Amino acid sequence: MDTKLLERYRTLLGFVPENIKRRITLAELTGQEESVEAVEHMREILIHKNPLGAKIQQLVHFAMLIAIGEVEPAKLHVRGALRAGATPSDLYGVCETAAIVGGMPAFSIAVDLVYEALDESGLIVQASKPKEDEAHSEV
Repeated sequence: MDTKLLERYRTLLGFVPENIKRRITLAELTGQEESVEAVEHMREILIHKNPLGAKIQQLVHFAMLIAIGEVEPAKLHVRGALRAGATPSDLYGVCETAAIVGGMPAFSIAVDLVYEALDESGLIVQASKPKEDEAHSEV
């Protein structure tokens, strides 16, 4: 399989998702590599060459997947959004918007996914550390 394809996933998400590896393996096993190439060509055009840019594209993916209840793919795209430069505020904005479209269950799921991604990135720890002034004011 094309190494550029695998590298695009690594760039976008930081790794190659298991379902993509399975897709490639099954296509190779059955001699249907062209089908995967066709799907990936479409993804290349619709995602990587999209006029929205990587950050907005990943935020939209995250929001749409939350709205339709696709938690596992949403998990990938919240991480993709972070890798593309989304801020915690950008991601929380998606959570808030999810409440409008999908109600409190969608909001809660989105918050959980954003929290996990920020925690994995070390941003939750940074946010929970007391500021220098606050630490001294308690003494």
